[in-house]
Amino acid sequence: MSTPLKQKKIGLSSQKYLEIAEIKDGVVVMKNTSLKAVLMVSSINFALKSIDEQDAIIYHFQGFLNSIDFSVQIVINSRQLNLDNYLRTLKDQEKKQSNELLRMQTSSYIEYIQGLIKMANIVSKTFYVVVPFAPSESRGEGIMSKFSAATNPAKLMSGRESFEKYKDQLLQRVDHVIENLSGAGLRMTMLNTQELIELYYNLYNPEISEKKGLADIREMDLAK
Repeated sequence: MSTPLKQKKIGLSSQKYLEIAEIKDGVVVMKNTSLKAVLMVSSINFALKSIDEQDAIIYHFQGFLNSIDFSVQIVINSRQLNLDNYLRTLKDQEKKQSNELLRMQTSSYIEYIQGLIKMANIVSKTFYVVVPFAPSESRGEGIMSKFSAATNPAKLMSGRESFEKYKDQLLQRVDHVIENLSGAGLRMTMLNTQELIELYYNLYNPEISEKKGLADIREMDLAK
């Protein structure tokens, strides 16, 4: 049986392998002092669109790719959907139902959902766009400053003023991504500090994330 001290040592030893230094102000700060913003993106059913609509989506996405002079990372996070809470809610409604016909229909629906879970592995997919920025990419700085950023990034990002300066340039990239992808019919929101912590915690703890995941994208405030 692991002692608390041993468990703490295990936790610390695993943390040293993570590339994340800290998460603050809705920004992920990496150990090399580069910054990352994470956008949660809605999905569209491309197959159900008309030919003209599909062509328009492809055209806008192509335009987006041609408009950026920085790299972005597109991430699809798939995880098994846990419906235990939903089933418990249905069972509670079944018990409270005074109408016998509605109670029987609720019971049949619960059995249908339970059978569906046994037959199929229901998976939910969440889409993200990760927008990076490195101090060495900062505009308006000379060659020596960029050389210093590459050789000693920690010194360059030491103060709050430096962080705000580079964060502003990161957010300009975020705005550019949102503006261009919105034309393809996508909606997105930049994750705040708490949501980022939950996201990365769930990614590194998949068993826990199956029980309690990040909020549904439909319940979040999405930029239009």
